[in-house]
Amino acid sequence: MTVPPYARGYEDFPGRVGRTVAESTPAWPEPVRPPAGAPNVIVVLLDDMGYSDIGPFGSEVPTPALQRLADEGFSFTNYHTTPVCSPARAAVLTGLNPHRAGFATVANSDPGFPGMRLELAEDVTTLAEVLHGQGYATAAVGKWHLTRDSLNHEGADKAAWPVQRGFDHYYGSLEGLNSFFHPNQIVRDNTVIQHEQTPEGYYLTDDYTDEAVNFIKGTRASSDRPFFLYFAHTAMHGPLGAKTEDIDRHRGRYADGWDALRRARYARQLELGIIPEGTDLPEAVGRLGREVTDWESLDAETRDLYAKYQEVYAAMVDSVDQSLGRIIDLLDTLGEKDNTIIVFTSDNGGSAEGGPEGTRSYFSRFAHVPGLPADWTADVDRDPSLIGGPRSMAHYPEGWGMASNTPFRFYKGQTFAGGVRVPLLLSWPAGLGTGGSAREGLRHQYQYVTDLTPTILDLVGVPHPSTTGGTRHGRPVKDIDGVSFAPVLRDAAHPSTRPEQYAEFGGNRGLYRDGWKILTNHRFGTPFDDAEWQLFNVTEDPTEIHDLAAEYPELVRDMAARWERLAWENTVFPLNDHSDARAGLRRASDVELEQPVTLWPGTPKLERYRSSRLTQLRSFDVVIDVEIGEGDAGVLVSHGDQGGGYVVWVDSGADGADGADGATVHLAVNEYGDLHEVAVPVGPGRQIVRVHSAALPQFRTTWTVTVGEASAQIEDVWALLGMAPFSGIDVGVNRGGPVHWDNYVAHGSWRYTGDLHTVRYEPGERAPYSPDVLAELARDAAEVFD
Repeated sequence: MTVPPYARGYEDFPGRVGRTVAESTPAWPEPVRPPAGAPNVIVVLLDDMGYSDIGPFGSEVPTPALQRLADEGFSFTNYHTTPVCSPARAAVLTGLNPHRAGFATVANSDPGFPGMRLELAEDVTTLAEVLHGQGYATAAVGKWHLTRDSLNHEGADKAAWPVQRGFDHYYGSLEGLNSFFHPNQIVRDNTVIQHEQTPEGYYLTDDYTDEAVNFIKGTRASSDRPFFLYFAHTAMHGPLGAKTEDIDRHRGRYADGWDALRRARYARQLELGIIPEGTDLPEAVGRLGREVTDWESLDAETRDLYAKYQEVYAAMVDSVDQSLGRIIDLLDTLGEKDNTIIVFTSDNGGSAEGGPEGTRSYFSRFAHVPGLPADWTADVDRDPSLIGGPRSMAHYPEGWGMASNTPFRFYKGQTFAGGVRVPLLLSWPAGLGTGGSAREGLRHQYQYVTDLTPTILDLVGVPHPSTTGGTRHGRPVKDIDGVSFAPVLRDAAHPSTRPEQYAEFGGNRGLYRDGWKILTNHRFGTPFDDAEWQLFNVTEDPTEIHDLAAEYPELVRDMAARWERLAWENTVFPLNDHSDARAGLRRASDVELEQPVTLWPGTPKLERYRSSRLTQLRSFDVVIDVEIGEGDAGVLVSHGDQGGGYVVWVDSGADGADGADGATVHLAVNEYGDLHEVAVPVGPGRQIVRVHSAALPQFRTTWTVTVGEASAQIEDVWALLGMAPFSGIDVGVNRGGPVHWDNYVAHGSWRYTGDLHTVRYEPGERAPYSPDVLAELARDAAEVFD
C-alpha cells in the first residue's frame, strides 16, 4: 500500500542539501556576519555649519554632547570638505571625489554632463551598501539631497532614493532644505507621508532624532547586529527656525555683534590649540570681497534686529547638540557607547545666503534667476519677534556667517577655507582609546571628505568592494579616491594620508599640495582665466591672507597644470558658474512634468519640483469644478506656505449670511510673506472657479479669480520663482505649511466640506525671461553656430 504524501513524516523527505532529516538537520544559508566585535557606526552630518560654531572649536554655544566626543576622541582641525552640500554628501557616502560621483553641484539642476548627473551611478557603491553587505543594520535619517529634484515625486524611478542605496530604513526629506515647523515633504522608506495636520509643537530636528532613537531601539529589540546610522541634519540650512525655549536661552547673547563674536571665538581657538599661535585673523570681508558692515555703525534698532537672527542660529546649534546627547544617552544605557564609532562634521562652511542685511523672506532672497530687476524685494517687513518661528522664513546677515567661519575668510560656495574647512570629531573609545584629553586628541593633518568612507571601513575591518573585485548590479564597482586616515588617529605624529586634493564648484577652483594651496575667487559671468589663481602657504598662513602668486609664478603654473590634469581625470569639465543659459537645460523627459493635469480630492500633495513645472515663470490656469452647498467651506486648492504661494477657499458666509447665499470664493497670494487677498460672491450648486495667473514683464504677475460673471484681481505682484512655492500643490486641503496664517489658526488644514470634483492645471506660455526659455534659445544658437 502506498502511503499518501500527507501521511509521511520528516524522515521520508530529503533535506535541503539532498539528505534526509534522519541523516542531518536541514541547512539554511548562513547569514552574513560582520567581523567579531564590529563597532556600530554613526555619522552625523550638519548642513552649512561653520568652523567655529561648536564648543570644541571655539563657540560660546554650550555643546556638552559634542564636547564629550572631543574629550573622548579626536578633533581634526585641518579637515576639508566641498563648497556645497550635495557634493559633500556624495563624497561622505562613497569615498569618491564629488565629480566622479556625479555631483559637481547640488541636486537641483540637470546640465547633462557626467560630473553633473546628480544621481549616483550604477557602479558607485555607498558606505551603507558595503556595511549592509557585511551584515550591518542600516538606516538614514534626515536630509538626503542625492536624488535629482525631478525624481523626488512619487511617480518617479526611485533608484536614487536612500532605500535603493543600501539603507534598510529611511526617514527624512529628499530636498536640500525644509521648514523646521511645517516640512514640505517627509518620506518614510519609499513612501511620502501625508499628515492631515502637522502636530502641535512639531520641530524637524526632534522628529529626526525620534526616528534615529527608534531605529537603534528597534534593532536592539530583536538583534545584536551592529548598525550604521547616517544622520544627515537639515540644520543649519536656511530658512532658520528653532523652538522658542531654545531661542530664549540665547536671548541677549549677541548684542555685541559679529565683530566682537569673531574676536572672542578666535581667542578661544588659540587657547584651545585649534589654530596655531601666530595665526592672523583676516579683516572682515564679505562674499567676493564686498565689505561686511561694521557692527558699531548700525543703529540700535538694526542691531537688535540682526542679533535676533544669530539667537535663532545658536538655538539650532543647541538643538543639534541635544539631539546627539539623546543618542549618546541611549548608547550609554545599552552599554554600547564605547564600541560605537561616532563621526560629526559639516558638509560645508557657513553661508552668506542672507546677504548683508539678512532676510525674513528666504525664498525671495534665495532666488537665483538671471535678470532679476534691481528693485526685487529680498525681505519683508515682518515683526522681528517672529524671526525663527513658523511665520518667518529667516536667514542671518552674512556678518554672522563670517563669525561662523572664524578664523577664515569667505563662505559656502567658495573654495577658500571659509567655504570648505569645517570641524570633524571622531570618537571610538573601545578601538582607539580616548586620546587622553581634548587637546591631546587634536589632529592638525590635512584630510578630505572622501577619506571618511575608507577610514570607517578600515576601522571596522571591511575592505571596499573595489579592492576585491566586487560588483554592483553586474558592473565592477568604481574605485574610490579617499584614503584612510586611521594611522593619523593612532599616531598624532603620523603625516597626513592626503598630500594632494583638487576642489571646484561653480568655477571656484583650488588645489592643495603639501602645505600649499592655489585658489580662485571666481566672479559670476567672467572668463575662467589663469590670472584668477592666488597662492598661499597654508602651513605658515592658514587663514589664506598673504597671496604669494607674484613671488612664485612657476609654482602657480605647476600647480595650475596639476589642477587641470586632476580636473580631466575627475570629469570636472565643463566649468559651470550658471552664467551660460544652457546650464538651465533639462532632459527631454521632464516635459512630461509640465503637461496639463487633472487632480482629484485625495491626491497626495504634489512634490515641489513637479508642481513648479506647472506654474513657475509662465501663465497658467487652475480650473476648479466644485459643488457649493449650504454651509460648505474650506480650501479648494493650495500651493505653497508662509514663504510664498497661493490658496483658494470657500467661505460659507455662515457668520454673517444665510448658507450658500452668502458664500464667497477667496484667492490669497502670499508674495514671499506679504499677503494679498480678494473674494468674489458665489451661488449654490455646481460651479467652475477659474484662477488665471498671467506672467507679466519684469518678473511680475497678475492673478484673477472668476466664478461665472464675477471676478476679482490681484494686480502686479512679484512672480513666485526659484524655490517658491516650496510646498507642492494640495487639493481640497492645505496640509503642511499654511499659505494663509489666519486661516490656519482658525481652521487648521481646513479640508473642504462639500463635493469637490476636480482641480485641473493648464500651463500656458512661459515668460520670455524664464530660464527654460533662455536655455533653449542658447542651445539653439549654439547648434546653429556649430
